[in-house]
Amino acid sequence: MHRIGKLLTKPYGRVLPHLLRASTRGYASRVEDGTGSHAARAFATQAAAEPFLSGSSSTYVEEMYLAWQSDPNSVHKSWDSFFRQTARGAPPGQAYTRPPSLTSSTVPMALPIHAVTQGAPVDEKTIEDHLSVQSIIRSYQTRGHNVSDLDPLGILHADLDSETPPELIISNYGLEEHDMERVFRLPTTTYIGGNEAALPLKEIIRRLEEVYCRHIGVEFMFINNLDQTDWIRRRFETPGIMQFSNEEKRLIMARLIRSTRFEEFLARKWSSEKRFGLEGCEVLIPAMKTIIDSSSAIGVESFVIGMPHRGRLNVLANVCRKPLEKIICQFDSKLEASDEGSGDVKYHLGMSHERLNRVTSKHIRLAVVANPSHLEAVDPVVQGKTKAEQFYRGDTDGKKVMSILLHGDAAFAGQGIVYETLHLSDLPAFTTHGTIHIVVNNQIGFTTDPRSSRSSPYCTDVARVVNAPIFHVNADDPEAVTYVCKVAADWRATFGKDVVIDLVCYRRMGHNEMDEPMFTQPLMYKKIAKTPTVLTKFAEHLIQNNIVTQQEYEEEIAKYDKICEEAYSLAKKETAVSNAEWLDSPWTDFFKKKDQMKLPNTFVDEDTLNHIGKNFSTIPEDFVIHGGLKRVLRARAEMVKNRMADWALGEALAFGSLLKEGIHVRLSGQDVERGTFSHRHHVLHHQEIDRKTYVPLNHLYPDQSHYTVCNSSLSEYGVLGFELGYSMTNPNALVIWEAQFGDFANTAQCIIDQFISSGQAKWVRQSGIVLLLPHGYEGMGPEHSSCRIERFLQLSNDDQDYFPVEDENFEIQQLHETNWFVCNLTTPANLFHALRRQISLPFRKPLVVATPKSLLRLPEARSSFDDMIQGSKFQRLIPENGPARDNSDTVKKLLFCSGKIYYELVKEREKKDLVSDIAISRIEQLTPFPHDQVKKELLKYPKASLCWVQEEHKNMGPYAYIEPRLRTVLRKIDDSRELEYAGRYPAASAATGNKQMHLMELSGLFHAALSLD
Repeated sequence: MHRIGKLLTKPYGRVLPHLLRASTRGYASRVEDGTGSHAARAFATQAAAEPFLSGSSSTYVEEMYLAWQSDPNSVHKSWDSFFRQTARGAPPGQAYTRPPSLTSSTVPMALPIHAVTQGAPVDEKTIEDHLSVQSIIRSYQTRGHNVSDLDPLGILHADLDSETPPELIISNYGLEEHDMERVFRLPTTTYIGGNEAALPLKEIIRRLEEVYCRHIGVEFMFINNLDQTDWIRRRFETPGIMQFSNEEKRLIMARLIRSTRFEEFLARKWSSEKRFGLEGCEVLIPAMKTIIDSSSAIGVESFVIGMPHRGRLNVLANVCRKPLEKIICQFDSKLEASDEGSGDVKYHLGMSHERLNRVTSKHIRLAVVANPSHLEAVDPVVQGKTKAEQFYRGDTDGKKVMSILLHGDAAFAGQGIVYETLHLSDLPAFTTHGTIHIVVNNQIGFTTDPRSSRSSPYCTDVARVVNAPIFHVNADDPEAVTYVCKVAADWRATFGKDVVIDLVCYRRMGHNEMDEPMFTQPLMYKKIAKTPTVLTKFAEHLIQNNIVTQQEYEEEIAKYDKICEEAYSLAKKETAVSNAEWLDSPWTDFFKKKDQMKLPNTFVDEDTLNHIGKNFSTIPEDFVIHGGLKRVLRARAEMVKNRMADWALGEALAFGSLLKEGIHVRLSGQDVERGTFSHRHHVLHHQEIDRKTYVPLNHLYPDQSHYTVCNSSLSEYGVLGFELGYSMTNPNALVIWEAQFGDFANTAQCIIDQFISSGQAKWVRQSGIVLLLPHGYEGMGPEHSSCRIERFLQLSNDDQDYFPVEDENFEIQQLHETNWFVCNLTTPANLFHALRRQISLPFRKPLVVATPKSLLRLPEARSSFDDMIQGSKFQRLIPENGPARDNSDTVKKLLFCSGKIYYELVKEREKKDLVSDIAISRIEQLTPFPHDQVKKELLKYPKASLCWVQEEHKNMGPYAYIEPRLRTVLRKIDDSRELEYAGRYPAASAATGNKQMHLMELSGLFHAALSLD
């Protein structure tokens, strides 16, 4: 009634749009069953004529009518006039007339929305026809893309449907041929009229088809934001808006020449090599350059690009302008690398290059991120890299740095990581303020027909979930492509949201240059063989229209061919290639200032520990926190007074000390703010004010660096990829991803295998990213017990049969040569040093930590401040420190273990009174393996039998990694002792789901480990 009351006093003409949104079904039913007032039934007939509007309530008119019956003066005079006329039996379309008191001799009244011309007689048929025309306009806006001419070959339908939607068949609206000449007033929901308010139906349809059914198919009506949909309508419907000057057309042609002739040059020189050329979508180069030109013009200075292998060399050459001779060198297999790294094939490499944009006369930086054949895996990496660069530049709204992602059609539809990445686009801690996605739509996936590779009409439908507009465009129309790219760049700049360009094209050469596509797509490739290149067609068009001459065209070709040949001559003079030239973030200054063979200190002074600890356990006086958290903070403060740290405090001390030193720290993952096990509490929530939070670690020092701690979406693949990209941008940042449980890393295995463990070997791509993976058998079942540490160890690059040279550089040499560090730590102090070591080392390696669960609150698993101040360091192996150490010659058994099983073994050893007979050594750093310290332990206990103890099953955990390396150390010291195993038997599942079985297995483990027989 509140809203009704407001409407009662408004004129009929202003309220009518609101009423048209009322429920058509509700009104119609009232007419059919004869209920409701005559006025309401009359209006229902009018409202029912608009099939595409629906809304909330069917009572507005009746409420007004009842009010009018009680007091005609309670409604606006225009409604009084309407009800008086309908009460006399006037037809709906003629019921409203302007009362004399509402007219003005100088200001004409607005026409009712169904009127064609002022004063024209209106009947029900006229109303229905006008509403039908509005429905037709909306149908073209909604479904016009389904009949657009998108396939350059003219044989496929981009939406996999050859039928014309019934909404686009004019006869379905009851309109006849003679109605085509009738003039209809245009609604405010279209801009096809320009300055004209009304057009003949024939012209309305012609303009709609020109906009929505030619070479551009616009998908945008699913967007639930009126400003955004209106913005798109204006950019496509406004008459004459898609115009190009002759100079712009010549520029498009020049870019097409570069794109086409580059591929032809490579095909001539290396006809038998795979290069995944761009033939069939040469328009990609002018498309990308248009996006860069438009974005550069409005302030973007840096572009981060991710793409699959198709067209990569062309993009490097003609978009990024990497020197051609450097690209050509990649085709010479005889050239040796002048630096580290096994390298990768040329169409997987990344790069970073700064150049002048000649269109805008501004300097820009372009980075292409290296990536494997896992086509879409690079998507979140690019987003993370972009976010990091925005952070370091202070670019809070993405106006300086942006990302461009290229995709294949089959991969965009088929790879779940696409959805995971899109889903990050609007999250506060992950948004890059809009990505421009370009789908190179080959209309085929390797050899798979799109009808067999996706269930959605378009390959781009996944982008609809984030309200990204999708512009489908025929790739053989360079002007249409260029216009769409300009709109996409403006969209991102205006709204800071993702947008998709679907370049519908084809592959002229098959999956690669060595492939025979006729095996599986004979009809398509017969058509392709007869189809001239887009350059040929576009050049002919320009020549016919006297925009360029044949001579100008040929001179432009000759000019670029000469550039290619000169680069080829330069490349032949090269004797070695540098993999470092293919880095997307070179870090040049970082390496120049570092001594690669100097092992750094990781301790801090005690005043720093006390200051951080005190602030970490203190909150502002006016901040209301949960009662349970008050106890947690009091316990933290008490630990600081006692110079002790548990796991959460040790981690916070590492973070805080790095923040003091100007190191940015970022921690993300599912529930990391509180911690999965309610141990961290880095973000405190006000108990009475929604969304008011306090992050103690951001209030340590006035000039400290920023600490970002953020809960992520429920994604591992996407979020880990994002954090990896973030870590690649700046070496002086500690970037951490924590899994909710360690085995959740399974779904991020592609990022781990293809980027983290192997990135340096393939691309000289260092990263200091940290993975925290909660691990430990607590009897909670198979899904949350194991982080599958064996997989990380298997991916380590050290030789199980090689004992490194023992000299003063032993430890740093190992760290330098390994591909990553894998640790299973047992003390907060070691975590403290491991995290600080990530920054203090003169190089960067990933760190994988099997973090504890029960140890988070175990009183024995605490560290003294003495283990973090001067004189302390990271302990790769923690030796026995009890009675057995002092009687090493009489020790009967030496146990090696890693992780929380140590504390359980200590308790069992005490129970059995074996503290002098059995020594326990903890290997904290599994990779690289601490050969030298293991050797010392073996020599210290010469009479002890040897046993490796683990809580994991025998075919899991570190055993398969540790066993051959322990034997290597034994051989080194000419020791014939055998290595026993104590742990669970081999199994297919990571752990039992039965608590009793878990305890039985643990009992058997203890018996095997502590038996002296």
